[in-house]
Amino acid sequence: MTTQDYLSGLFSLRGRVALVTGGSSGIGRAIAGALAQAGARVVIVARGKDKLAETAAEFTAQGCEMGWVSADLTTRAGVRAGAEDAVRIFGEPDILVNCAGINLRPPFAELGEQVWDQTMAVNLDAPFLLGQRFGPGMAERGFGRIIHITSQQAHRAFVNSGAYGVSKGALESLARSQAETWSPYGVTCNTLVPGFVLTPLNQRLQEDSERVAALAARTMVGRNGLADDFAGAAVFLASQASAYVTGQAIHVDGGFSVH
Repeated sequence: MTTQDYLSGLFSLRGRVALVTGGSSGIGRAIAGALAQAGARVVIVARGKDKLAETAAEFTAQGCEMGWVSADLTTRAGVRAGAEDAVRIFGEPDILVNCAGINLRPPFAELGEQVWDQTMAVNLDAPFLLGQRFGPGMAERGFGRIIHITSQQAHRAFVNSGAYGVSKGALESLARSQAETWSPYGVTCNTLVPGFVLTPLNQRLQEDSERVAALAARTMVGRNGLADDFAGAAVFLASQASAYVTGQAIHVDGGFSVH
């Protein structure tokens, strides 16, 4: 067996289909590209058509297979419609990555029901609904990978966590429930936990250069995260190599959480 054969057996995603929400920007885009470059046929789901088309075209030009679906993940009807549209492109997914999120964080004393409901709809309800739609099929076929992207706020309150932190904490609990249900049938369910990552989602915080520098200093590697830092971890969790890893929250944060 050659080295290439061995690595392909562990990490190749050839023949797999992946659905990545939030796949047109930030961490979701990096993960979608990594899965596609590892051989998966990938469907990215988000709202903005122009960004979706641009992302898919870029990776298709590199020889990847990537399609896209514009969907409104703030409503249950929108989630369900997006899921069915995605299936029409490459078929039922073997890999589901829930990366789409909104980060509305007013002071907690001013947190209203509208912000709460919007946050839970995108950050928690959509992953639940997509899991319910695709998890049973994965279990029936004997292989599946569900990966959620959460946050440091799932574990500790800082930078005005608000409803965002609550939604991410609940998402990690959802992963454990999904793992308990479907892991006996070959479907692993895990979360990746970022530190502070320089993405459009936290653009407002990046305007505070002193805060950004302080967050970098809190890591062990001395810098804040980049979207591409999640590529390897995502491929691992999506591949055969992670068959015995389930129900886990894996921190990809440069040591932020333990420093």
